[in-house]
Amino acid sequence: MPRGGRFELDLHAQRVVFGAGRVDDVPDEVDALGLHDVVLIATASAKAAADRLSERLGSRVAARVHEVVQHVPAADVASTTEVATVTGADGIVTVGGGSATGLGKAVAVQTGLPLVTVPTTYAGSEATTTYGITGEHKQTARDIRALPRVVVYDPALTTGMPRRLTATSGLNALAHCVEALYAPGANPVTDVLAQEGIRRLSGALRVAVDSPADLTARGEALVGAYLAGLSMEQAGTALHHTLCHMIGGSYRVDHGDVHAVLLPYIAAYNSAAAPDALGRAARALGAEDASVGLRALAERLDAPTDLASLGLPADALTEVAERAVSAVGERNPREPDVPSLGRLLDDAYAGRRPGSY
Repeated sequence: MPRGGRFELDLHAQRVVFGAGRVDDVPDEVDALGLHDVVLIATASAKAAADRLSERLGSRVAARVHEVVQHVPAADVASTTEVATVTGADGIVTVGGGSATGLGKAVAVQTGLPLVTVPTTYAGSEATTTYGITGEHKQTARDIRALPRVVVYDPALTTGMPRRLTATSGLNALAHCVEALYAPGANPVTDVLAQEGIRRLSGALRVAVDSPADLTARGEALVGAYLAGLSMEQAGTALHHTLCHMIGGSYRVDHGDVHAVLLPYIAAYNSAAAPDALGRAARALGAEDASVGLRALAERLDAPTDLASLGLPADALTEVAERAVSAVGERNPREPDVPSLGRLLDDAYAGRRPGSY
């Protein structure tokens, strides 16, 4: 319970449509919003789903944007915003992972157009008002215009995810849950959402990486991802997300991979400062210690466990530590300092098991 038993919730209206085959209902959702000319944004991996959706939307598609990349480059936001303006679009539909959703959210903020999103990974960002744009560095902000009006979850669209993406995307969502347990806005409601998200994700991912076509596991993982987004939206973020966005945005390292590697280390870093929160995370994982449980889960899923293999330059670690101390402010339960973060990043770079920092 927050200090003094006081907390706040700022709930937003959003429609969620869930179930296998529900991607075919997107045209009805578009019609219900009164949209007639939409920009359809899709990642390359979701091209088949986007083609299918484009056919069903027919003349409602004013333009299509392909080959979406990670971290939402500012140039892509500008070009897609121009497409929306020139075509006179009255809405945006995205199909794909967090990159497609992220571009759609940024353009929605720029244009004020309503957004419908069809996630095909477990990013969870579709449940938040947070968006990011990368120029020289990645900058994130919150804006109600970034929140999709409708989210359509179709577990059948996630069965084609490669094993590694299933793992890292799921650990990305799980990181939202873990951090929501101790972020500044954590409260009894977000605790329930986050713990249930951890429980569902940790169980479903084990099945999904081994049996990709298991729709029950895929559906459980999507529910977990949505709970992750809801809990993060209310509780906020702390050191973990600061580091992940900093590394990913500045060095173009895969976002899900960074989450997978850093999650156990940040849990160890914050263990003494947030013992109750991380104790809840451990119980949801079915582990005695959150850091140990998170590392074991990453290994079980064959997710990456070191920063070196992701392509992060070794000489970047000091800069990352220095920038993170400044950027995180007072949002982390433990006030970070450069020497301790340096030790954490050095261990994470080498893939050593998390220690005491």
